[in-house]
Amino acid sequence: MYLTAFPNEFQQALPILQQIEAHGYEAYFVGGSVRDTLLGKAIADVDIATSAFPAEIKEIFPKTIDTGIKHGTVTVMQHGIGYEVTTFRTESGYQDFRRPDHVTFVRSLKQDLQRRDFTINALAVRADGLVIDEFDGLADLAAQTIRAVGNADERFHEDALRMMRAVRFASQLGFDITTDTYVSLLHNAELLQKIAVERIHTEFEKMMLSANWLIGWKLFVATGLIKNTPFFKDYLTGNYPKFVATQQPLMDEAAIWTLLGEGFSLTLAQQQQLLHSWKSANEVIADSQHTLAFSRLLQTNPQPGASQLYQVDATIIERLATIWPILQLDADFTQLAIHYQNLPIKNRHELAIDGQTLIQKLGLKPGPEIGQWLNQVEHAVVMGEVVNHNEALIEWIKQQTD
Repeated sequence: MYLTAFPNEFQQALPILQQIEAHGYEAYFVGGSVRDTLLGKAIADVDIATSAFPAEIKEIFPKTIDTGIKHGTVTVMQHGIGYEVTTFRTESGYQDFRRPDHVTFVRSLKQDLQRRDFTINALAVRADGLVIDEFDGLADLAAQTIRAVGNADERFHEDALRMMRAVRFASQLGFDITTDTYVSLLHNAELLQKIAVERIHTEFEKMMLSANWLIGWKLFVATGLIKNTPFFKDYLTGNYPKFVATQQPLMDEAAIWTLLGEGFSLTLAQQQQLLHSWKSANEVIADSQHTLAFSRLLQTNPQPGASQLYQVDATIIERLATIWPILQLDADFTQLAIHYQNLPIKNRHELAIDGQTLIQKLGLKPGPEIGQWLNQVEHAVVMGEVVNHNEALIEWIKQQTD
């Protein structure tokens, strides 16, 4: 088949393919960009594969960067945009289950496509729009199935992260995993322990933030992959939470870890341990901990007062509004959001006075006393005991000292 129209991203990169062809070599758009084009989805990155060797690419184009030349990748700069151009290659000897010990450059597109993970990612498009399909990827796209290229056991032994990619694609695309590939997932799940947690984390986050995240989660559990990831491999006894499908996707990474914290009834300390073991960013850890803490508060006090609402922010309320229905918990988050927005201030920076004001207006000396007064004023404003105006706050402090 031929593509009748190229997306803008392909149009912009098309001169690269044409130049390579003009020098007597083959060149194709490959991988996820082809898959997403055929599915009518937005393209993330444009990858180009070619029969030209890296040295030959560098001769064709005036401006290149040796991005990963050892593995055949050269970045070609075109109008300020970098495009990765990779030589057709074969790979062998995956002793660490993630990287090939040997890479051999070849001139055959089929040999190059044969090393890829899934048939829907093993498609190529020529400059004239011809779609090259050596492994029935078009049929699998039409059937909405995820199938390993060739022998699934071999593909997963080459790079065990491909197992996470399988459940991630099922989640993102809403596709089914074919029986042979699924069985291979079951047999090889333990290989995931060979993979760096940072790589697993990236795939897991993409899976959980997709529209069909529940599909991916169920596969992640059913295949045993979860038992081979940090924290869960030591913590779980096979008692998994029953999440309920909702129309609204999880809003961010902190929502993922809050959902798991509630789903597995983790303490705040256990959630923190989970987040550290998955090498989460400090900001994500803080957001997740604050959100889980407020979730626990709401379960004991569905109508928190001003001082309690002041400890959170609008994002935490919005985050829990997407999480609680999944857990079959109920709260009036619309009303909570209104109450939060009606707070006189949302943080100390909004106070009409600061330490310098106290020094100038009240003659206080720099030191701990300044912070103590600001704490008292902040609380009084939040509780509605005094309006947040400079003069009113100064007068309130004077009254407290009388």
